[in-house]
Amino acid sequence: MAVLAGISTRLILHFVELEAITPVNIVFGVVPFIGAYFVYNSAPRRNFFAVLAVLFIITVFYINMLSLEPNDSIIMAYLHLPVYLWVLLGLAFTGNEYSKGRARLAYLKFNGEFCIVYAIMAISGMLLTGLTMQLFSFVGMDISEFYFKNVVLFGAAALAVVGAYLVSNNLKLAKHIAPYIAKIFSPLVLLTLMAYLATVVIVGKNPFTDRNFLILFNGILLSVLAITIFSITESGADEKKKISDYINFILIVIALIIDSVALSAMVFRLSSYGMTPNRIAVLGVNILIWANLMWIMVSYVRFLQSKTGASSVQDAITKYLPVYGLWAAFVTFTFPLIFK
Repeated sequence: MAVLAGISTRLILHFVELEAITPVNIVFGVVPFIGAYFVYNSAPRRNFFAVLAVLFIITVFYINMLSLEPNDSIIMAYLHLPVYLWVLLGLAFTGNEYSKGRARLAYLKFNGEFCIVYAIMAISGMLLTGLTMQLFSFVGMDISEFYFKNVVLFGAAALAVVGAYLVSNNLKLAKHIAPYIAKIFSPLVLLTLMAYLATVVIVGKNPFTDRNFLILFNGILLSVLAITIFSITESGADEKKKISDYINFILIVIALIIDSVALSAMVFRLSSYGMTPNRIAVLGVNILIWANLMWIMVSYVRFLQSKTGASSVQDAITKYLPVYGLWAAFVTFTFPLIFK
């Protein structure tokens, strides 16, 4: 599977360079092989597998029917495509248990551990690349273009499948280090975020009128949401309250404040400058995230008050995942048609 992913990605790059297809097709060089491995592991029912296969084929066909000269709506479709494919991979991962919270939680944990394993392998690959470039430079040869197209790209795609295999087979390194990374980075992210927001207030940056700052604001929101979810999923189902729980709660509250400001700014820009695919897509994402953050925050309050268990907080995350998938699918498949 790893070799096939590498070959497919290289072939796709060839057609991208010929401008026959768009660069977004690179994701199709990796996703189907990871999905196939997940299906092999989860062994879902035949009709479930057939639905996944049909959805993927339709997606590939549809994306390549869009214009090679993208407008705003097509760009929005490209940006939401990875989220939609990520949810499809989640269905392949969970198999017949896709509706169960523990299976979805396992998928979220897999993602965190996969990122750790892939980062370690990528760093090793970078060291090998640097050594190779230097060795060939000593004999007066510049192989950088050939090497990056045929070795680095192949390796990046193949390592994604290898990483999925290692994590799925209970790689102890990832499982042991992930909780510690969550505990270390959560307070660091909190301190950095508080310092940054204080600086923003002092400097007087305004997301209502500064478009670039609003984009950055949304980027911060997504990063905080991802880090918090990673920390919560790695905290386990321990009913005993820890310092990390209070840190996560504060992060959720700050993320909710950021999202509320971003949401207000998007409503202001829509009413002032009119509707565009970009503004509607960002507004939709902000509304979805706001609702999810509110659910997580309420669940956390009840947990910290000992009214519910830690599983209720995790449920607020896992039960909401299909909503993100549906919105990503909606933007990917309808925006290029609605705003044609």
